Amino acid sequence: MGVEERRQQLISVALELFSRRSPEDVSIDEIAAAAGISRPLVYHYFPGKQNLYEAALRRAADELAARFTEPREGPLGARLLRVMGRFFDFVDDHGPGFSALMRGGPAAGWSTANAMIDEVRQAAYEQILAHLGVTDPPARLAMVVRSWVSLAESTALIWLDGRRIPRAELELQLVHDLAALAAVSAAYDEEMARIVLRVLALEPADGPFGDLLARLGSLAQASKSAPGQRPPSP
Repeated sequence: MGVEERRQQLISVALELFSRRSPEDVSIDEIAAAAGISRPLVYHYFPGKQNLYEAALRRAADELAARFTEPREGPLGARLLRVMGRFFDFVDDHGPGFSALMRGGPAAGWSTANAMIDEVRQAAYEQILAHLGVTDPPARLAMVVRSWVSLAESTALIWLDGRRIPRAELELQLVHDLAALAAVSAAYDEEMARIVLRVLALEPADGPFGDLLARLGSLAQASKSAPGQRPPSP
């Protein structure tokens, strides 16, 4: 193999191993064996495990950020649902690696890893704004989107610990979460209200946002007939 081809092979092997086990539990010897080369040859291409780990994180970060890219065609709710599907594909396939990336890796002092995490979050933030058709977001919208990106990240990390909720439900719930956060903010701000109403006007009744409205309507109806909620008889 050429130099770059061998480097890319080692990154792929390391990323695969890091996806199955925490990076601190993976040794250079294991990486060398999986690549079918000697330990000294690994060091010929990468000065040390940290350097190889950062290269693997770079690829993972680039791939994860790309999961938020979606053609801006069709209803927003359906687009976001496809984004969440690709996001959870990555989380599902790279569980320990995703955890390591989002938590800063085995060594908190590795500033490169932390910078990559910030890049992924920023890429997700910018993509969501692009889907909303907003280039200069008002303060409340910026807060909503950044909060939602953090929510998606923390939800995925919690889900990895046991996968106790069906994945498809979480993907839909996260799309609903973004709509709910935006709706609450719209109740406080006219500019946010205009953005939310513009988006909802383009949403079909059978889309993710229409589904959320139906669920909330059912909940409101159930609350009216719940014990203790009926008005007293005259």
